[in-house]
Amino acid sequence: MFGPVPILNQAAGQQPRRYLFMKGMIVLAQYTNVFVQNIAANGNALFSETPVPGKGCIYHREGSGIVQLSGPTNGQCFARYLVIFSGNIAVATGGTAGPISIAISVEGEAQGDATATVTPAAVSDEFNVCLPTFVCVPRGKSATVSVKNISTQAIELQNASVIVTRVC
Repeated sequence: MFGPVPILNQAAGQQPRRYLFMKGMIVLAQYTNVFVQNIAANGNALFSETPVPGKGCIYHREGSGIVQLSGPTNGQCFARYLVIFSGNIAVATGGTAGPISIAISVEGEAQGDATATVTPAAVSDEFNVCLPTFVCVPRGKSATVSVKNISTQAIELQNASVIVTRVC
């Protein structure tokens, strides 16, 4: 460290500042499916394993493709979640080599900032994709999140993993 160490004192009568990330505030969940799954155009990826179950505000039924996120019930205006998807995608057997796309979708709508498009030269070519996005859920509301094939043809997905973290 260079220079003097700053002295941080509280003003008389002031309460200590509460930091955004306090113990127990971050909630984490992970849902996976390591097996190859064929996803039809506009279909959702399915997650059959739950290595880290969600608590309280993150809900998922094993085998489903939908994760439900809840908004706060206390004085906060909204809850913010970081959703990260990763997996290997390829053109499904019997399909035509060409561009394919997958996206994180919120309330059924693909998020433009969380979309991956790849162009395999052959049907068997696999590409690893990773998509992060933030999802804000207003107080007293809920939001459904899924991973959607937004291609015009079926794709294969393998080693799918979605991680959901409540960050505030």
